[in-house]
Amino acid sequence: MSHSSQAGGKSRGRVATGCAAVMVGFFVLPIAYLVSVSFKTPDQVLTGYFLPQAPTLANWINTFQIIPLFRLLANSLLVAVCSSLLTLAVAFPATYAMVRLKVGGRFLPAFTLATYVAPPVVALIPLFLLLRRLGLLNSLSGLILVNGIANLPVAFWLLSGFLRRVPVEIDEAAKIDGAGYFTIIFRLVGPVMAPGLVATGLICGILAYDEFLLASAFSNDEGSRTLPVAIALFQGERLINFGQMAVASLTGIIPVYLIGLFAQRWLIGGLTAGSVK
Repeated sequence: MSHSSQAGGKSRGRVATGCAAVMVGFFVLPIAYLVSVSFKTPDQVLTGYFLPQAPTLANWINTFQIIPLFRLLANSLLVAVCSSLLTLAVAFPATYAMVRLKVGGRFLPAFTLATYVAPPVVALIPLFLLLRRLGLLNSLSGLILVNGIANLPVAFWLLSGFLRRVPVEIDEAAKIDGAGYFTIIFRLVGPVMAPGLVATGLICGILAYDEFLLASAFSNDEGSRTLPVAIALFQGERLINFGQMAVASLTGIIPVYLIGLFAQRWLIGGLTAGSVK
């Protein structure tokens, strides 16, 4: 290899390293600033300096005393897990029916995806009336039901891509052997699509975990309040307690990062795979 080729390779390596560093900094910088704000007094936040001039633990101590942070976090996690399971339970067989059995023709899949385009605020009144009729207002069960329904278009969009990569010969062979649709969906296609199901469940769970509009409209009771709604309560009419808001935000970020860290193999594998060897 010539000297010019080696120099060109090193130059490209430095450019790639620089681009990677910029990308990492782009994602890490907001989190680092949030950590810094959590150790600042209200006066220090207004100065605009990145690092706290006189770090304090008062925000961390006061936040856990002012709001039941761990209970709010548990509420958010419960809603996220249960609503994602509900979404998968409905979306998986529905996706199979629309993709494999052509139920609804072209209209039903297009309509399912189109519902996600509409702003969520248009569904507030109908959902409010529905939950009130069912007696599920100000309850975690109501939030689980609402988020489970709201994420169905996302689940259908993801699962339909995975399902189209599963050979239809699996279904045909099972039908010849006398298997019913229930057996085909849950005992044959389901295991093949396991990475896609896990990835879809994780994405829908994160969407439900971060959801604010529906949670703020349907969970005014302190026992059913989720963490995003509680974080918004730190903003008053005249004063925003940025330090305590940063503490609550960091506490809420930790579970998502841990899930992403330990489930990245399933998440990446599910989003990039889906084919059968």
